[in-house]
Amino acid sequence: MTTPLKGIHHSAYRCRDAEETRAFYEDVLGLPLAAVVQEEREPGSRLPNPFVHLFFRMGDGKFIAFFDAPNTVKEGDFALVHGFDRHVAFEAEDEARLLEWQAKLNAAGVPCFGPIDHGFVKSVYFADPNGLPLEITARVASHDAILAEDAKTAHAIIKAWTERKAAARAEGRAA
Repeated sequence: MTTPLKGIHHSAYRCRDAEETRAFYEDVLGLPLAAVVQEEREPGSRLPNPFVHLFFRMGDGKFIAFFDAPNTVKEGDFALVHGFDRHVAFEAEDEARLLEWQAKLNAAGVPCFGPIDHGFVKSVYFADPNGLPLEITARVASHDAILAEDAKTAHAIIKAWTERKAAARAEGRAA
């Protein structure tokens, strides 16, 4: 049997501009720029496509990364997407730090709403300059107990949800 994956080393997204992205993630969010890879060709295909790949180190040693590849940008690449489509959730130490982050972001001119109580975490929401929805979350004291309890019914909920969607599709209606 294969051992479980250790975790996420980095998540990577496209950015509009390397310096604009650096300023946001390093100066506003305080994530140090850890590395920049500059290449003239795409890995794998080796097609000409000059780019830089920026890596910002998070407090746990993992990274969030961005590609600035100006020759392959398409109209709409940087439109704000719905958080259901994609978002990154950072974790604050506790709710007090979460509220400090919210105040810092709003003071920096980055609209940040919330906190929203999701039961097991509380979260605030904002977007980066590339249209990527971001979240900062803080675990509530009973976080682990809530998730342990939810795990008991998780598979049954997915099964019922899948059946509900199938029935709605068969009847030509929304789930």
